[in-house]
Amino acid sequence: MEIVDKVAIVTGAGAGIGAALARRLVAGGARVVLADLDAEGVGRVAESLGAGAVAVGGDVSDELVIRGLIERAEAEFGPVDLYFANAGIGGGAGLDSTDQQWAAALEVNVMAHVRAARLLVPGWRERGGGYFVATASAAGLLTQLGSAPYAVSKHAAVGFAEWLSVTYGDHGIRVSCVCPMGVDTRLLHTGLVPPEHAAEAELAVKAVTTAGAVLSPDEVAEVVLAGVSDEHFLILPHPEVLKMYRHKGSDYDRWLDGMRRFQAALQG
Repeated sequence: MEIVDKVAIVTGAGAGIGAALARRLVAGGARVVLADLDAEGVGRVAESLGAGAVAVGGDVSDELVIRGLIERAEAEFGPVDLYFANAGIGGGAGLDSTDQQWAAALEVNVMAHVRAARLLVPGWRERGGGYFVATASAAGLLTQLGSAPYAVSKHAAVGFAEWLSVTYGDHGIRVSCVCPMGVDTRLLHTGLVPPEHAAEAELAVKAVTTAGAVLSPDEVAEVVLAGVSDEHFLILPHPEVLKMYRHKGSDYDRWLDGMRRFQAALQG
C-alpha cells in the first residue's frame, strides 16, 4: 500500500497519534480528512497541513458523523482509500465502573470501528480494495491494570480487526491493528482512569510507563505507516509486546500469576 494520492480519514486527529498520522500522511502525498470531538483542536491541525487536509468536528462513534466524514472526503478529494479508526478513550476503574463508563468505552473504542467498517466495506468490495487501520492498544493483547473498561474494549477492538481481516481479506481489503504501550499523550497522563479513582489512575499509568519506553506520537506514526506500507496486520510500535504476548499464550496461568505480582509491586 502506497499513500501517494490516496484519500484517508483519521479520527482522533486533534492531537496525539491521530495528529501525527495526519501530518505524515499529508507529507507522503495523501489527502486527509481529520476528525475529532475537539473541533477547534482538529481545525488547527488541519490548517497547519495546508490544502491536503480538512477538518470535521464530531463524535466519531456516531454513525451520522462517520457518514458525514466519508461524504466530506468524497466531495473534497474522492473515494476513501484508508480509514484510520484512531479515536479512543479511557474508562472507569474496576467493578465500580458505571454502566455509562462501560458504554462510552465500548462506543468509542469498538463500535466506532464497527460503524465505519459497515459504511466503507461494501464500497471497497465493489472497488476491489481499501484499508482499515484500527488503533487498539497493547492492553488489547495483554491487559490494562487499573481499568476494566479500557482493557475489555481494547480486546474487543483487536477481535473486530481480526474478524474484519479474515472475512474480507480475500476481497482486496487490508486491515492493520495498532497495539502500542506507552505513548506521550493526554490519554496516558490523565485519561485512562477518572481522577476520582486516584489509586487506580496511578496504577494504570505506572503499569504502562514502567513496562517499556514512552514513545512520542510521531515515533508511533512512523511505525504505523511503515506497517501499512508492508500491509502487516499487527503493528507493534513497542516490539517487546510480541514477546509478552507469546509468553501469555504459551502459559496463561503463569502469565496471570506474573501480572498479579507486577500489580502488587506497583501498589507496594
